[in-house]
Amino acid sequence: MEITKRNRREFLKEMSIYAGSTAFLASIPWINAFAQENGKNIAPSDRVRLGIVGVGSRGHGLLLNLLAIENVDVVAVCDNYQPMYERAIKTTNGKAKAFYDYRKMLDEFSDLDGVIIATPLHEHAHITIDFLNAGIHVFCEKSMARTIEDAKQMVDTSVQTGRILQIGQQRLFNPVYLDALERIRQGEIGQLTQVRAFWHRNNDWRRPIPGPELERKINWRMYREYSGGLMTELATHQIQVANWFIDQVPTQVVGSGSICFWKDGREVYDQVALVYDYPNGVKCIYDSMIANKHYGLEEQIMGNLGTIEPEANRIYSENPPSAPGIRQLVYNIESGIFDVIPIGGATWLPEVAGTDPGKMIKSYDNNDTYLQLVGFTKAIRTGKPYPNLLREGFHATVAALLGLQAMDTNAVVTWPAEYVMKKE
Repeated sequence: MEITKRNRREFLKEMSIYAGSTAFLASIPWINAFAQENGKNIAPSDRVRLGIVGVGSRGHGLLLNLLAIENVDVVAVCDNYQPMYERAIKTTNGKAKAFYDYRKMLDEFSDLDGVIIATPLHEHAHITIDFLNAGIHVFCEKSMARTIEDAKQMVDTSVQTGRILQIGQQRLFNPVYLDALERIRQGEIGQLTQVRAFWHRNNDWRRPIPGPELERKINWRMYREYSGGLMTELATHQIQVANWFIDQVPTQVVGSGSICFWKDGREVYDQVALVYDYPNGVKCIYDSMIANKHYGLEEQIMGNLGTIEPEANRIYSENPPSAPGIRQLVYNIESGIFDVIPIGGATWLPEVAGTDPGKMIKSYDNNDTYLQLVGFTKAIRTGKPYPNLLREGFHATVAALLGLQAMDTNAVVTWPAEYVMKKE
C-alpha cells in the first residue's frame, strides 16, 4: 500500500479519538502513550538513525516503510545474501552503508538509535541480545525466537539494559482491530465465548534457489532447526489477537500437525489444528494449511450477541432486525431458508449460518506495518518502551511454540508460570 501524508494525518486523528476513551486505553496503554506523543513538534534536526539487519522479503518491506517515515534516516543495512545486500543498497540510493556481517555493522555504528531485525527466526535472539547489550533499541520481527528460552532471554536482556524491545505484531496498531476491541470491551457482542482463527494458503512455500547449496539458506522456513513452520510464521499473528481480545493467556494447548500434501523433504507441518484453553473457559480454535486457500485468513471473535471478523472489517449480530415484509420473504426464498420437509420426515431444520450481512467495523485506509514502525521511532525519542507491548509479543511467541510442542508430543501442554509476564 502506498504510504501517504493523508494516512499519517488520519492515524493521528484516530489516536486523538482513542485518547478520549479512558477505560479503553487502560487496556492498551501503548496506544495511550502513542496518542500522547502525537501533536508534539519535532525539529528537523531531531532525527532517528536506524539500521536494519535482514533485508529479504519481510525486511525489504520494512525498509520501504522506514524510508517513508519523517525524521528517520536508515544509515546501515545488513544481509549475508548477495542479491538482498545489493537490492538494499539500491533501495536506499546508496545512502545507507551495507554490511554482510551484523557484528561489523555494530562495531562501526555503535551510536545507532535503533535497529530493525528481520533475519530468519533462529538468528533473532543472539542478534537482538547483542544490540540491546550495546545500548541500542531493537525492533524484532515476530516470532521472537526459535525457542521459548531464547525469547525469555531477549525479554530479560531488554529489562536489564533498559533498552526498548518491540516485536512486530502489527495488529496491535491496526485501527480496525483497535475499534473491534473497543466494541468488545463495551459489550457489543456480549460475553466473549470463543475465538476461531485460521490462515489458509495454497502454495508450497518454497522459493527458487540458484543452487542446491543454498537450499537451507533460502528455504529456511522448511526446516526445524531454523523455523517452527506455520506456527512461528503465521500463527503468532492470530494467537496474539486471541490473547489480546480474551485478555488472558492460555492455560494449556492440545493439537495435531502433519505433512499431508507437500511431501518434498520439508521438516515442518503443512497443516496444523490446535485448541487453546483460557482460564475463563473461552477457547481459541486455530488451524492453518498451505494446500487450500478458499477460506483465506480470519479471526472470528464470537460472543453470545454477535461476531467480529477484523480481517474482513465486519461485525455481525446474533439477532439482526427483521427486513420489512416482502423483502424478507424474497431474501428467505433466495437464501434457501424454506426447506421442503417430507410428510412423515424430520420435523426440524438443521442449524444454518447467520443471515446478517453485518456492518463495517471502521472505514479506514491503513498500513499497520508502517504504523507500528512509527510507534517504534516515537518510543525511541522518549527512550521508554510502550507498556505491555513486549508482553503481547512474548506471549504470542510462547503460545505458538507450546502449540508446536503439543503437536510434536501428542500431549496436552500446560503454560509454565515462569513464562507469564505481568501487566504493567
